[in-house]
Amino acid sequence: MSYDMNGEVFKLLMSEPFFAALSRHINKVPNKSVKTAGVRIDNDGRFEMVYNPDFMQGLVEDHRRGVLKHELYHLILEHCSVRSPDGKKISKRWNFATDLAINSHLIGELPDFCLWPKKFGYPEGQAAEWYYAKLEQDGKGGEGQCDGNHSTGEDGQGSGEPCDCGNFDDHAGWGEGGDITEDMKNVAKERLREDMRKSLNEASQQGNTWGSVPASCQKEIMRFINGTIDWKAVLRAFIGQAQKAESINTVKRINKRYPYIHAGKRAKRHANIAISIDQSGSVSDELLGMFFAELNSLSKIATFTVIPFDCGLDESKIYVWKKGKTRDTERVLNGGTDFDVPTKYVNEHSFDGHIVLTDMCAPEPKPSKCRRMWMTDQNGAQNPYFRNNERLIAISKKRA
Repeated sequence: MSYDMNGEVFKLLMSEPFFAALSRHINKVPNKSVKTAGVRIDNDGRFEMVYNPDFMQGLVEDHRRGVLKHELYHLILEHCSVRSPDGKKISKRWNFATDLAINSHLIGELPDFCLWPKKFGYPEGQAAEWYYAKLEQDGKGGEGQCDGNHSTGEDGQGSGEPCDCGNFDDHAGWGEGGDITEDMKNVAKERLREDMRKSLNEASQQGNTWGSVPASCQKEIMRFINGTIDWKAVLRAFIGQAQKAESINTVKRINKRYPYIHAGKRAKRHANIAISIDQSGSVSDELLGMFFAELNSLSKIATFTVIPFDCGLDESKIYVWKKGKTRDTERVLNGGTDFDVPTKYVNEHSFDGHIVLTDMCAPEPKPSKCRRMWMTDQNGAQNPYFRNNERLIAISKKRA
């Protein structure tokens, strides 16, 4: 009988609405080269969970759900995208500390061979930073050390469980070295922030929103969701989600099916993004300047089509803003505001994503055929004329 991850998530939904909702936003990949399970950042700047189906199938049901919650806790508490508290790169000691913090909330829900505070003589319920400092003070959890105190089998050679000194899950791919860049980490973080926001909204509609999530973790989740947004990462994430891929032949990549016979394929990625700029009379020169400052930042990473609009649209004023170019603030219109105008244009042309820069002082437009996001100032974000399920982010005068 093969392991059914979707069935596990469904069972989680019954008692853990927040965990279940978040799990649905995280891609889960079976991989037998991984001994157990883990979360990591993939090459597209997204968090994913990898798991060995044989390992998961061999656990009792409660422990399988515990493993799933353990991995989601790593995302919730930002363990995958931060360095050790002392600024050092992610290390074995930091791995130990994060597991000790998480497993404090999962007593009885994981196999005995996992890392538990009691194995080190430490109290439960502390943060990863606390456990890290304590491990360092006691000289435990360092590279090459075995401090998990896991049980041995009858032959005295170990329990045979798939653990690494008690550190049962895989922490590879947490964003240190390899192909994972700081930009990719930031993009993954902003995508996760949005996924957690959606998950919280979904869970709140089911009652018992938090399930077993303790109050201390609830505060961390709200702090993360409401924290300062990295605008550059948000824009990169939006563009990345709108990317198309086309394959081109290249002799530099080996064809896996016909090695050294046919050329390999390499994906060339691009995104056709529309930026609609509200130039109505209600948009001040200051706000318009903030919009163009954002566009000059965005132009460092992408080429996009600019669509100035108010209550109408003059197609002769639409232009392509090429990557790497900068432009001065300009106002070419000064009428009212009608969001249907740019939406109609974008829907009639081939765009992969649509960003609207506006003060949000007009009725909701018709649906967009491509993914749409709204950018405004603090007042527009707090007092929009309408609200929908599309992303709305506020541009602050002082960039994050």
